[in-house]
Amino acid sequence: MPDPLLTIRPRLQRAIAAVLGPESEDADPVLRRSDRADYQANAAMALAKQVGRNPRQLAEEIVAAADLTDIVASMEVAGPGFINLTLRDDYLSSETDATAADPRLSVPVVTRPETVVVDYSSPNVAREMHVGHLRSTVIGDALVRMFTFLGHRVVRHNHLGDWGTQFGMLIEYLVDEGWERSEDHKIGDLNALYQSANLRFAGDDHFTERARRRVVALQGGDQRTLELWRELVEESERHFEQVYERLGVTLTAADYKPESFYNDMLDNVAEELERAGLARIDDGALCAFPAGFVGRDGAPLPLIVRKRDGGYGYQATDLAAVRYRTREVGGTWLVYAVDARQSQHLTMVFAVAAEAGWLGDGRRAEHVAFGMILGDDNKPFKTRTGDNVKLIDLLDEAVERAAAVVAEKNPELDEATRAEVADAIGVGAIKYADLSNDRVKDYVFDWDRMLSFEGNTAPYLQYAQVRARSILRRVAEERGTGPGPVVLTTAEERTLALHLLSFGDAVHQAAEQLQPHRLATYLFELAQAFTGFFESSPVLRADTDEQRASRLTLTQLTARTLATGLELLGIAAPERM
Repeated sequence: MPDPLLTIRPRLQRAIAAVLGPESEDADPVLRRSDRADYQANAAMALAKQVGRNPRQLAEEIVAAADLTDIVASMEVAGPGFINLTLRDDYLSSETDATAADPRLSVPVVTRPETVVVDYSSPNVAREMHVGHLRSTVIGDALVRMFTFLGHRVVRHNHLGDWGTQFGMLIEYLVDEGWERSEDHKIGDLNALYQSANLRFAGDDHFTERARRRVVALQGGDQRTLELWRELVEESERHFEQVYERLGVTLTAADYKPESFYNDMLDNVAEELERAGLARIDDGALCAFPAGFVGRDGAPLPLIVRKRDGGYGYQATDLAAVRYRTREVGGTWLVYAVDARQSQHLTMVFAVAAEAGWLGDGRRAEHVAFGMILGDDNKPFKTRTGDNVKLIDLLDEAVERAAAVVAEKNPELDEATRAEVADAIGVGAIKYADLSNDRVKDYVFDWDRMLSFEGNTAPYLQYAQVRARSILRRVAEERGTGPGPVVLTTAEERTLALHLLSFGDAVHQAAEQLQPHRLATYLFELAQAFTGFFESSPVLRADTDEQRASRLTLTQLTARTLATGLELLGIAAPERM
């Protein structure tokens, strides 16, 4: 297992268990890269506090018990109990060679594959996708890519909003206006119709009542109502597919599991919860009261399963989705890439599902919460008129801005290549700006920063791998000495090799902790290490053939690792820039 972190961590865990007993066999060594050595293990302080021991003495005992002589040249205790580890050069070289020869870059698949159901994107029918859908879509898709790469069985679920009161409102408005289907009608027409219908719904009590009756007709299967509803859904899905293709995400029509999909399951969900004593009638509605949730007045907080009028809302649909995903799909890990503002709702849904037995016993659900995208005024990102920014317009502008940058930096590119590169840079810049931020935090949308070729940006990473590829192309053209065994002769070579061997740990940590920014941070640090190597260690003009071959291997491995990492984030790695 070439990744030092994946090799050293379990050995240190065994050493900790040997010192403190088998109950500590899962203790985290808290292993990190270090400026003082290659790695530093910081667990001794926390463990010593737990067991009432001197931390430095405990660290020395862990060092004595650790079996790492085949990997580590030196392992020393520093300060109050830090363990500094420096790797052997021969180990570092041989493991780099092994990684360069491995199609998977030495990233191991998981030992216990799961069926992971990822709920992400989830736009509403009859509405254009806007910037508010960006985070769920790109975060969810990055996780899907990483889970798949690591060997899990992955099921994508796009929980489209296509049911409920809003469709009664919209369909009734279409009936009033005598709307007929036409090839000329596009998603923008539906968006405008929705806004008009919403205004009438808010200001016309008679229309509001008719819209509510139309919901009943829709749920009851009225033929004309269903025809209009299907037209709305079909046009909306065409729009979604265009956006997904443009954005470069893996969602397809086969992944749609809209709210309407669960409609026939809702009665059974309600009956099952009521029969199990987990839901009861409260003020005319059937409600579940999961333990531990109370309102401001201290009263139990209800999750409405069935409304007073006999209808069902999104709470029931989300319960049905959990039940379906575990019972029918066989999901063992349900992952929800959903806005942080839905945190309490999802936590209550998961709690009720656990009480019902749909979760637990090896099945779990996790909320991948994320913050908001802000404008430069630190308010939700909007157009100058205060409207939501349409996602397709945002992508168009990104590519247009990127094209201008590409034309300035490399005017020799032909038109077709320039367009391809501009698309990769523009779309990649938007996605990376999102994914490189800790998802739980808000971030400010900044064109200049995200399209910059300097700093932690997609263009910087893309350019680093293009620079590496250009070296390899020159070697191929010259038919000179190609890549060969790695021999580390400079500090920059050593630093680059260490980063390259940490790729597997970065992917596993990002996937297991549901934090794509961890992989983004790794890729940025790798690009920085390659830049330092490139500027200090001539590759094509190396002093010896052996040194040239070694540096070509490091260059080739860097290009592959950056391209693979970007692909796992859903970002293109162009050949030229």
